[in-house]
Amino acid sequence: MNFYFTRFEHRRPPDPLPRSAVVEKIWQGLAIVSLLLGARYMVWRWTESLNWDALWFAIPLVVAESCAYFGLALFTLNLWKTRDYPMREPPDRIGQCIVGDAADDRPVTVDVFIATYNEEEELVRLSIRDAKAMRYPHPIVLHIHVLDDGRRATMRSVAKEEGVGYISRDNNMGFKAGNLRNAMEQTSGDFILICDADTRPFPTLLERTLGYFRDPDVAFVQTPQWFYDLPEGETLRQWLGHRIGAAGRWVGGTIEWLFGEIRIGEDPFANDPGMFYDIIQRRRNPYNAAFCCGAASLHRREAVMFVALRAYGDAIARASGETRSRLARLTRRKASSEGQALARWQAAQAEELTPYKFHVSEDIYTSIVLHQDRHRRWKSVLHPHIESKMLSPQDLLTWTIQRFKYAGGSLDIFFHDNPVTAPGMSLGQRLMYLTTFWSYLGAVWNLAFLVAPLIYMFFGIAPVSAYTGDFFGHALPFLIANELAFMAGTWGMSGYKGKVSYLASFPISLRALWAVLRKQKIKFPVTPKERQDGNFLHLVWPQAAIIVATLVGFCWSGIAFWLGLGNYSLGGLIANGLWGLNNILAMWVMVRAAFWKPEQGA
Repeated sequence: MNFYFTRFEHRRPPDPLPRSAVVEKIWQGLAIVSLLLGARYMVWRWTESLNWDALWFAIPLVVAESCAYFGLALFTLNLWKTRDYPMREPPDRIGQCIVGDAADDRPVTVDVFIATYNEEEELVRLSIRDAKAMRYPHPIVLHIHVLDDGRRATMRSVAKEEGVGYISRDNNMGFKAGNLRNAMEQTSGDFILICDADTRPFPTLLERTLGYFRDPDVAFVQTPQWFYDLPEGETLRQWLGHRIGAAGRWVGGTIEWLFGEIRIGEDPFANDPGMFYDIIQRRRNPYNAAFCCGAASLHRREAVMFVALRAYGDAIARASGETRSRLARLTRRKASSEGQALARWQAAQAEELTPYKFHVSEDIYTSIVLHQDRHRRWKSVLHPHIESKMLSPQDLLTWTIQRFKYAGGSLDIFFHDNPVTAPGMSLGQRLMYLTTFWSYLGAVWNLAFLVAPLIYMFFGIAPVSAYTGDFFGHALPFLIANELAFMAGTWGMSGYKGKVSYLASFPISLRALWAVLRKQKIKFPVTPKERQDGNFLHLVWPQAAIIVATLVGFCWSGIAFWLGLGNYSLGGLIANGLWGLNNILAMWVMVRAAFWKPEQGA
């Protein structure tokens, strides 16, 4: 069968960014300067800059700036240093991976779970074949299982033809988490490799990741996800070289040396998994706070079951306690030992063992439960090398569904089972999880940043007392230092895509936040693997509205200033004009994505 991504099969993933001790020290120094200048700016904003004639505007904006500054401090802490776990030789027997039984010389056993629901069977076949091609330098027992929640006879036939296991069930309770639990009940491997239907493991995956489990406290290893099926585009150096020649190549190369690789015509959705895995997740290793992202992750069965059993016992204790209280109220005396035993038995019947949390974000939820366990202090590892390839969203609708699920799931955890305040985690782990949740709340203050220049341009109302040299003297040093700091902090990778994606996706995060606050259940939609037909402009009407309103605001404020109307100033027009231009460029990324269509043919 010929898939659209067949012509991309030759692509190879990039290597992880090399760590430079010198660049890291430069980043840390600039980051401290940036935070100090930011603190100076925020103190000035609260104490000396407020427009007392428009506190309805000034206060919300300075609160938004304060929230953003707090997020900046958290993000700085996240990116503070790179400390990879040392890669170790792959174990040749299970005794090297467990506590107290080093003499156990049986081979390591690994179960590969390929979870599927309604994906094309031949797509799953590709994942099966790549899983079968994984190599290992020692004897190993490898069992590959297709976990089919679609209960398809055709999928069962494919599994049989490929000589792998087929596991299904008669319901879809718990969705993917329930699918994984059902498979765990029917398998017994020491380690579990979780794959989605489109996860194509590289031959090196097991031989380069199982060595981490020589540390008996390592619970799971997450490998970076790499989407290989979107346009690669041209580097800025190549793009300018084709149009200007040698001078263009020199200019483009210089810019990329300063800001990291910049590609023209690449990924229209700014997915940027490199920034997330190679920068954000990788630098959580020093805090033991890298979290599981599902596909392409390897789990120690003992760890998942250990925490599941503890949660099961705690749930029974709580439930049986409630039952004992009811018995005591009914009999007006303390429950007997027989009554307590009956209460515990009844509670056990009502509970189920759930190795993976039944939640739309079961991956990060399971990570949280493991990190909270105070008895074993389980460790997580972000392996920096890409060990598989996956398919990315092929249209804005699919991308939106995926991002809404991520945002809604994370916010649901934050509001209903917040690990930041729950016992068990270290301070570093709490701060790293808070960084994740805070980033999704950022849509609230991002909306304020998008609306603020419009208020000035249309009504001449400023949130500051005056756009004078005092304003620029406090704002510009902070902004410049911040840009320089993160240029060094993400050295070798452009951070611009991540910034614009974060700002432009504000409607998705706001909808997710509203759904969680209204206690709506975040659903488990399966991300389509083929492009969806239709026009997706309706998905970006908020971004389009921001662009149009800002352009109109440019014209209106310029004319008003020229005619001497309103309370406009040159400094105010410059500050808000540049602010508005940044907003337009960010919003345009999403608007352009609504019209994007993959090229046909090679």
